[in-house]
Amino acid sequence: MYEEVFEKLLNYCRDEQWQGYDPYDALNSSLFNYFPNSKYLRIAWTQFIKRSPFNIRPLVGIEKGENPKGLSLFVRALLLAYKKTKNEQYKKDAEELLERLWTMRSPGFDGLMCWGYNFAWQSRAFFAPIYTPSIVCTTFVAHAWLDHFEMFEEEASLEVAISACEFILEYLNYSEKDGEICFSYTPRDKSEVHNANLLGAELLARTASFVTDEEKLREMAIKSARFTVNRQAADGSWPYGTAPFQAWCDNFHTGFNLVSLDTVIRECGMDRWKEALEKGFKFYMSNFFLADGTPKYYHNKIYPIDIHSSAQAIVTFVRLKHLIDDSQGWVIKLTDWVLANMWDRSGYFYFQKTAFFTKKISYMRWSQAWMAYALAMANYAD
Repeated sequence: MYEEVFEKLLNYCRDEQWQGYDPYDALNSSLFNYFPNSKYLRIAWTQFIKRSPFNIRPLVGIEKGENPKGLSLFVRALLLAYKKTKNEQYKKDAEELLERLWTMRSPGFDGLMCWGYNFAWQSRAFFAPIYTPSIVCTTFVAHAWLDHFEMFEEEASLEVAISACEFILEYLNYSEKDGEICFSYTPRDKSEVHNANLLGAELLARTASFVTDEEKLREMAIKSARFTVNRQAADGSWPYGTAPFQAWCDNFHTGFNLVSLDTVIRECGMDRWKEALEKGFKFYMSNFFLADGTPKYYHNKIYPIDIHSSAQAIVTFVRLKHLIDDSQGWVIKLTDWVLANMWDRSGYFYFQKTAFFTKKISYMRWSQAWMAYALAMANYAD
């Protein structure tokens, strides 16, 4: 249905060697090395670079880079396409990117498989130096290896995912109370972020489905998901996290939560949580989209319209098609909207639309990788 767009996007990314800028790569700036080492300056600099309507990165010494999460999304997209088309170029590209991911794993941690971003980043909660392994980056990469194992049954690919699960269980911070746990974002913090926690639960649950006698993975997936299910609001929503400054509710993180929870329910037999999933999906459909498919950023605010919201929405409606009769209609409406509003015919997707202008900067992970995966889901998913 959108095969030509998918192929044109892949050609663009191949030409760029799968490398590019990122909305959050500001601390890679050579100019910033001359700034005082301050949390608030790091936040301010990151927001200044991210919010600029123009790409000023070349002027401040920020180079294009390879992002492990972005590469993993390309792998998943390419493997989906290969499964349906048997185009050997897709397989070749996917396996070359997996080889790159192998070399990009974070060092230490007893040799366990884990990945972090190719830039340092500062949140309000903590600072993460470059390549600090995170639950988000690690789970996305591990899913790419699981996809490869599921398709080609190469045990080495499964071993990578198992190792990533061991990293989550051994190095991330969590404490158990009343049968609940919440995984931290990195080994350096104790944040309680719902989408990150559920991503960890999803990987544990999915990996357990391929491994004999791995009840520990399944048990920990259930405890982790229980933490987030029990903190769902009465209207079906989730805040970003549990801290007072994490109370917002946005489009794409809600989509992450729904897809991950659906996997845990299916793989762990937790049918009792179907009501929570359905309530969350109803809130998602009712609050994050305009009638024409425009993806709002927040449940109560449209702008900035972000490419991430469009991409994750397409993925969410494909993955949760069992919850809605007109899933395909939604996928078409969402994809048509993003092609009409965020697609550059030279082969890439824009970053954001504000009420007054469009930020046409090309971001490899945030925009191109996510839309490659979304288009692959729309075109090739079962």
